[in-house]
Amino acid sequence: MFLNFMAIIIKTNNGDISLENDVIATIVGGSAIENPGVVGMASKATFRDGVNQILNRENYAKGVVVHQKDSGVAVDVYLVAQYGTKLSEISKSVQGKVKYNLDAFLGIHVSEVNVIVQGVRVSD
Repeated sequence: MFLNFMAIIIKTNNGDISLENDVIATIVGGSAIENPGVVGMASKATFRDGVNQILNRENYAKGVVVHQKDSGVAVDVYLVAQYGTKLSEISKSVQGKVKYNLDAFLGIHVSEVNVIVQGVRVSD
């Protein structure tokens, strides 16, 4: 596997596969919101994009930062949690799901999944 700043290139017998960071970020975002207690994805740039804005599926890349390292890929996941849920359990669940899905869908080794809770949503 070759690491580039904007893409991961996987060498195969039949040729190269290039995975852009936005593709990785979309899979990470979809994996994160599948977990109980996660209301949605939040923007990593809260001042520019709005603190209370929950991102829709097309904008998951705004809530995920992909860091490419020699030991694998590290991702930062920014999310909004449901009030009354245990944040440590949500974080562990998100970490496990993200690692599993990136390995299962893309064959990428994930060295770190950092969960940043940007807010807590109280039900109406």
